Amino acid sequence: MTIYLVRHAKAGSRKNWDDDDTQRPLVESGWEQARLLVQKFENVEVTRLISSPYMRCQQTLQPLAEARGLVVEVDERLAENTSRDIVAELLNTVDEGTVLCSHGDVIPDVLGLFERHGMTLLSWCDTRKGATALLEKADGVFSTADFWAPPSV
Repeated sequence: MTIYLVRHAKAGSRKNWDDDDTQRPLVESGWEQARLLVQKFENVEVTRLISSPYMRCQQTLQPLAEARGLVVEVDERLAENTSRDIVAELLNTVDEGTVLCSHGDVIPDVLGLFERHGMTLLSWCDTRKGATALLEKADGVFSTADFWAPPSV
């Protein structure tokens, strides 16, 4: 069983954003990454899309939602600064083909937790903006993680 964990695509600079950070959008190159993610998932049966409540995460999954006729669900447990245990709990409840989008502080933290519990990283832990972790689950536990590099723009 495979679950996909995407780091949001490129967004504008946090230091140059004066508004609420949850509303910081993707920049044009981030939108291009989001559109290219549709190609990355071309041969995957995507069953569900779940995003952090942050705008940049929702926007990262939007082109995939449109291509697959799905709705991007918002889940607070994928927000920045969320405990890895809370995120792990969520990941343990989703089904095959679920694509989740979160942040650069959350993803390595939860992957580290899974690794400490026996998960094997099959390649370098790529958490650059737009990268995707492919999490394989067997017998109820995450056994391996592989990574798709971010779409090049």
